[in-house]
Amino acid sequence: MIKSWMVIGGVAFLIALGANLITPGDRKWFKRLQRPNWLTFEAAIPVIWTVIFICGAWSAYIVWERNPGTNTTWLLMGLYALLEIAIVAYTPVMFRLRSLKAGTILGAIGFIIGVLLTFIVLTISGWAALLLVPFLLWSPIGTYTTWEMKRLNPQDA
Repeated sequence: MIKSWMVIGGVAFLIALGANLITPGDRKWFKRLQRPNWLTFEAAIPVIWTVIFICGAWSAYIVWERNPGTNTTWLLMGLYALLEIAIVAYTPVMFRLRSLKAGTILGAIGFIIGVLLTFIVLTISGWAALLLVPFLLWSPIGTYTTWEMKRLNPQDA
């Protein structure tokens, strides 16, 4: 029998694959952009996002197991998926549009969805809400970094 954590993890993994919808030209555009002097942790960003996605999937698993299969739980699973789609869309949308503004907007949208989801989940499980905190801490940093890059690269705003 397929376990709920397998389905949740599988869906999260499939959505995460959307971040790879970029071309070598997209990467080249992004690599040439100026970065803030304080951005010394860029190499750690993939690890940070991996931890955030694992925590998000674990949070969704806890919520699912509290009340599996109900309409409310399915709606919450949809909200988890929407949050991940917003997060994952950041890279391909920003790269394809060559627009740091688009990245900043997507980052802010993701943060708003994350705050909303966290407050809803808090009524179900404190642990599930706590597992969303890494995203809530990192998202404003990533969004601010993109906004700062927009300032440093006005031709790519």
